Amino acid sequence: MSRRRSNGASPLVNPQRQITSFFAKATSSPSPIPKSKSKPSPGSSPSSTTPSPLQSKPKPDPDPNPKKSLYGQEVVGKRIKVYWASDRAWYEGCVKLFNKESGKHLLQYDDGDEETLDLATEKIEWIQETVQTFKRLRRGPLPTPEAEEEEEVKEDSDDDDSGDEDWGKSVEKELVEEEDEVMELEEEQDDDDDDEGLQPKPKGRRGGSGGKRKLSGGGNLGSAKKTKTGGHVATNGLKPNLIQPTTTTTNAAESTKAVNGINIGDASERFSKREADKFRFLGEKRRDAKKRQPGDANYDPRTLYLPPDFLKNLSGGQRQWWEFKSKHMDKVLFFKMGKFYELFEMDAHIGAKELDLQYMKGEQPHCGFPEKNFSMHAEKLARKGYRVLVIEQTETPEQMELRRKEGGSKDKVVKREVCAVVTKGTLTEGEMLSANPDASYLMAVTETSQNLANQNGERIFGVCVVDVATSRVILGQFADDLECSALSCLLSELRPVELVKPAELLSPETEKVLLRHTRSPLVNELVPLLEFWDAERTVCEVKSIYSCADDSHMEEHGLGCMPDVLSELVGAGEDGICALSALGGVLFYLKQAFLEETLLRFAKFELLPSSGFGGIISKPYMVLDAAALENLEIFENSRNGDSSGTMYAQLNHCVTAFGKRLLKTWLARPLYHVELIKERQDAVSSLQGINLPHALEFRKAMARLPDMERLLARVFASSKATGRNANKVVLYEDAAKKQLQEFITALRGCELMAATSCSLGVNLGNVESRQLHHLLTPGKGLPNVNSVLKHFKDGFDWVEANSSGRIIPHEGVDTEYDAACGKVKEIESHLTKYLNEQRELLGDKSITYVTIGKEAYLLEVPESLRESIPQDYELRSSKKGFFRYWTPNIKKSLTELSQAESDRESSLKSILQRLIGQFCEHHIKWRQLVSVTAELDVLISLAIASDYSEGPTCRPVIMSSSDTDEVPLLSANSLGHPVLRSDSLGKGTFVPNDITLGGSGHASFVLLTGPNMGGKSTLLRQVCLAVILAQLGADVPAESFELSPVDRIFVRMGAKDHIMVGQSTFLTELSETATMLSSATRNSLVALDELGRGTSTSDGQAIAESVLEHFVHKVHCRGMFSTHYHRLAVDYQNNSQVSLCHMACHVGNGDAGVEEVTFLYRLTPGACPKSYGVNIARLAGLPISVLQKAAAKSREFEAAYGKHLKQSEDSFPFQSPVNKMVECIQKVTNIVAKLTSHESTEGINIDSLTEVWHKARLLEQQS
Repeated sequence: MSRRRSNGASPLVNPQRQITSFFAKATSSPSPIPKSKSKPSPGSSPSSTTPSPLQSKPKPDPDPNPKKSLYGQEVVGKRIKVYWASDRAWYEGCVKLFNKESGKHLLQYDDGDEETLDLATEKIEWIQETVQTFKRLRRGPLPTPEAEEEEEVKEDSDDDDSGDEDWGKSVEKELVEEEDEVMELEEEQDDDDDDEGLQPKPKGRRGGSGGKRKLSGGGNLGSAKKTKTGGHVATNGLKPNLIQPTTTTTNAAESTKAVNGINIGDASERFSKREADKFRFLGEKRRDAKKRQPGDANYDPRTLYLPPDFLKNLSGGQRQWWEFKSKHMDKVLFFKMGKFYELFEMDAHIGAKELDLQYMKGEQPHCGFPEKNFSMHAEKLARKGYRVLVIEQTETPEQMELRRKEGGSKDKVVKREVCAVVTKGTLTEGEMLSANPDASYLMAVTETSQNLANQNGERIFGVCVVDVATSRVILGQFADDLECSALSCLLSELRPVELVKPAELLSPETEKVLLRHTRSPLVNELVPLLEFWDAERTVCEVKSIYSCADDSHMEEHGLGCMPDVLSELVGAGEDGICALSALGGVLFYLKQAFLEETLLRFAKFELLPSSGFGGIISKPYMVLDAAALENLEIFENSRNGDSSGTMYAQLNHCVTAFGKRLLKTWLARPLYHVELIKERQDAVSSLQGINLPHALEFRKAMARLPDMERLLARVFASSKATGRNANKVVLYEDAAKKQLQEFITALRGCELMAATSCSLGVNLGNVESRQLHHLLTPGKGLPNVNSVLKHFKDGFDWVEANSSGRIIPHEGVDTEYDAACGKVKEIESHLTKYLNEQRELLGDKSITYVTIGKEAYLLEVPESLRESIPQDYELRSSKKGFFRYWTPNIKKSLTELSQAESDRESSLKSILQRLIGQFCEHHIKWRQLVSVTAELDVLISLAIASDYSEGPTCRPVIMSSSDTDEVPLLSANSLGHPVLRSDSLGKGTFVPNDITLGGSGHASFVLLTGPNMGGKSTLLRQVCLAVILAQLGADVPAESFELSPVDRIFVRMGAKDHIMVGQSTFLTELSETATMLSSATRNSLVALDELGRGTSTSDGQAIAESVLEHFVHKVHCRGMFSTHYHRLAVDYQNNSQVSLCHMACHVGNGDAGVEEVTFLYRLTPGACPKSYGVNIARLAGLPISVLQKAAAKSREFEAAYGKHLKQSEDSFPFQSPVNKMVECIQKVTNIVAKLTSHESTEGINIDSLTEVWHKARLLEQQS
């Protein structure tokens, strides 16, 4: 079936049908609403149809000075303007019919509404040509601009396929006693339907409003049609909490209007009137599709049992909607009716609340929006956590009528099918998606059940992570500890927006981790095996999809052959079954959204870097676990969770969306192998200095690109018509034109990427970077796509196709089109030859072909030759002096020509799909081109990032650890902060510091003390971020930086709890510490900030000292340990493996004897004797009396608990500058004495002299 044209009018089977009547069942019960005051149409009888909330209008006030001139049949067909006093506006229309008996005319307004008027009593004007129409004002609150956009006027009343049947028939047998001769059409009734009468209504659309949304409580309720008994037909209402509890309040509902003296009341009151009687099966008696109660073990809340007595009272349209809804109670239905998507019953409340749609008038919840706003509204609901079920029409009313006639069916509802499910994780297009480059991951997690019995054993997880918008699939299986550290790390990095998991299969610990390390994802629980497939079922499904693919890119791997990553997992046996099962869960879920085939056919499969069971040393990446990502604020800050002030924001100078995503991947996994780090450093440095202008030129060109990764995924997906793009789906928007424009945009983007990358390669031809040379060499990293692009460039005019919306291929591009064009030319040539033959036959060269109306190739013969005309000439028309004929030969040729032209048009319609198919054959090259561009974008971003740093930057020196006995080193001179800048610090500038951890002759651990707010936590973060920068391949803000690669960074800082998973602040702190103790190696970097403060001083200090001792004496890793337990400094003052340092400050006397501390933020050797917490209390504004008492209590506690300070006063490392100077002089004196005496000088070496010299320099600087 061909796609409906966007502006193509399809004659309705029954033009009187209305959307609201679609969903209303007529009853004979009277309504309390009084009768309409508007004039009835002449000859009309009371209708049994449900009153349409869109059908009524305020009656135009009669002209106060009516013109007495009479109008009759002569004005039919003329354009007219009618003044509506209530709206203070003129509305245009056309006079359609004249009723002689009543003397009234049927007027059809431009928006499709019809009305019978006595023109003699109305204020009117006759017009000659169409001018801009006015929108009728609402009787209700003003709509928002967005709502106003929804309420478009349709161009043609026949464009709407929304009416399936007038469902408002009376239950009892009724007869139409008389027909209104004003009406143009009536619905045809089958013999079997003679007992169901229909009352004709004026021809209109969407309740006669032409698509305008009448606000609830607005409009003239009295003008709605009545039943034959004179009463209004009741409609059903539902409470709004069937999908999730919501309280729907809209402007329309809040603005209660008194219309004709009737107060409508608010929406919730109106919609819940008959709920208790009509929908008891939604309350306490609710059952699922298999009649199971909510308390049953296998109860499925996604389905609903509909009682037979409820179903038998439904019309065909109602039954169709409820059949869809009862199978998808967890979703919001977008129910297609003509050019509009409608939301009914409980879904209408969600539409009103979340999308700001206006309720339609009436007691039944109902709202909707035009087709062109589908993406916007589907994305809005999906982002808010709803599942959207898209139900499309799959036949037109004409096709329905044909089906009824051919099959004898009594069905009067057009076919509809589920064509898509839109959720957070399945979005592929939308405004917000386009504006946000971050991936929206869908993640499936499974866990081997055999490990659950042994709680002390390792957990084995299988994960499948999918970015549907780019067709990227990441598969992995890995062993994890009891705290699920690896899974936590993955969740913190990816932040999946949607989870798929097997129901009741994951362990409680895993469930807690999923809750703790995600940000309110949409969770889908699938039935194990049946829905969440095992590995065996998954492999069968994948093979069946690939074996059915007829694409050439599949054939090149062999029929039914799986991609390498999947083959590797299948071959891994037990080490791959969990990952394959996770893929099965994803495939089943995506199958419901019609995305599984599209995903697999062009998926970019990757293995999770942490997959497998090897040691950390064998991995090419540094590990940043969940605690490190969060505490160091790599991607999200701790204030509001966005990226401002993070490491990512500092480095992100990428100009392409796919470059930004690659930067996130690199930042989550810094390099670990020395050679890989140096290669990237070479690439970054090659883009700086004299080559920077070339890099910036490349960057400027790439800034014009759309999100090519997502765009290519959409183009690949469109190569096969599925879901909403299926050929059977009836769409009014020009989907083919949009598809063509995206295809041309993709071609232009690929052309720009290829040309710009080649240009950069020429400019950087002499660089020494192997990585850049590989990336920019065509045929190596850079795919050679010029010949492919030339094929499409020569194939058709891109500019013309983009503007016209159709492709006219050049000759030689498409064999099918060329053959069709050749056939047309052949027939046209034959007709030309035949004309010459007829000229010779009749002896007159003036004979020619003419086209009159729809008749082409008419032989126009002079009248003088009439007697010579052969008998087989058929006279078709004539004009003065000429006769026009067809001959059997011409008629035969015209039949052949018509068929040939039809074949040519058909070929044109399908040529886009053929060209996209050819484009997709090279999908690996296009993806590789995007990958190269993304990598260049990130490298340039890292190259220019140093320009945004304050102070000096340097290329880190990465030390190779060939000697296993060599102590890992971290040494920085004048290290600045990679993220913090002076403009964010208020007054003053950031103070850089020197720090050395490990290496020959230096302690690997720093025990850091100092006053509160002295900068201890900042220093810890500063060092960790600098290490990440160095191993990322970027420059570091320091004068010099040397580093032995770090395999993993452990960070424990800040006070936070995880109450939702039952973890207190102290438990959270110790859980993170436990991970450090069990996983750290000698190549790790540990940053511990104030460990043990969440409990009593004695317990906290004991834990802190034990942990420090473990790292120093057993792990031998590099680390920093900040603390306020000053006893630790005393215990480690003589330990050469621990360096005592503090953040310097100046202490003076403040008001009322309270100490006032000035922070110097300088890392200084030695320990600090106090934390000066009372000073922070002063800064916080505590009253002086409280501060004085606190200071006194502090002195008391120090005297009682800190006796060791007095006992070790002489040996305490914190001394005044004078004492330090005396000590330094004494050491110099001792050395000199040894040198001038005959005593042994073995204890004197260059190191001791150097140490004394350094101390003297420090004393000089401090003085």
